[in-house]
Amino acid sequence: MPELPEVETIRQDLSEKIIGKKITGVTVTKPRLVKSGLNNFIQILTGNTFKKINRRGKLVYVELKKSDLVLLIHLKMTGQLIYQKGPRRQGGVSKIIAAGGHSFKSMEWDLPNKYSHIYFSFQDNSRLFFNDLRTFGYMKLVDEKELKQVLNKFGIEPLTPDFTLKNFAQALKHRKTNIKALLLNQQIIAGIGNIYADEICHYAGVLPSRRTPDLTIAEIKKLWQGSSLILKKAIKERGTTFNNYRDADGKKGNFIKFLKVFGRKGEACGKCGEKIKKIRLAGRGTHFCEMCQH
Repeated sequence: MPELPEVETIRQDLSEKIIGKKITGVTVTKPRLVKSGLNNFIQILTGNTFKKINRRGKLVYVELKKSDLVLLIHLKMTGQLIYQKGPRRQGGVSKIIAAGGHSFKSMEWDLPNKYSHIYFSFQDNSRLFFNDLRTFGYMKLVDEKELKQVLNKFGIEPLTPDFTLKNFAQALKHRKTNIKALLLNQQIIAGIGNIYADEICHYAGVLPSRRTPDLTIAEIKKLWQGSSLILKKAIKERGTTFNNYRDADGKKGNFIKFLKVFGRKGEACGKCGEKIKKIRLAGRGTHFCEMCQH
């Protein structure tokens, strides 16, 4: 699932590529991924222009030039936003190992393809494709009131001025869950998903199963520091491609080279040499080093 660094990378890319371009056509091949009225969706966006692309947590929201409505875009588990200028996207077909160990082919780079459920055509003949293999993602037009309601559901977000040590400690206060579940809770901390929660816990030397009331002040500070440091580094490396994430140009993220525990079950920990373990926690596969994390 694209997390904060991946979604921020896409936001930055698309801000350079599609802002100010007139939308000449909107194609929807899977209407259920449009959570507002389909006819209204196509009518409002056709002939319109993307004015500004914003992000909150893992959610992209786009301001329009000719409407007070805002376009929400959530990539969920396997969503992609791929920009194309030219006849076809260069690349190959990658293989994904899905839950249960079944393998299947990822998004072919001949666009549009069977995973291209929504796409926008622009006046310069470029296009933006919303691909989604598992079809959990969505687009939705909302007014200012609904946008505010949606954004108010998010907790404090790393890399913003509100993400102070004081606010982070306050978010943990009186919570009786484990730290992994807390980091994944978007209503408490916005933008962190499974990959970065594991990496943050490893950085802090904290087992992801630790209960938040048992954390020391020093450990809370390390978790807070790690949240910002790791997410900043991941953005710099254009995200993590572990399965099928691609940036707006269809390229893989580079942060996979810097992962300390996630996806490394059975491999040696870079700090101590102990084998990385994997358990099920907070409903997700969770990676850690028993020697370095306590």
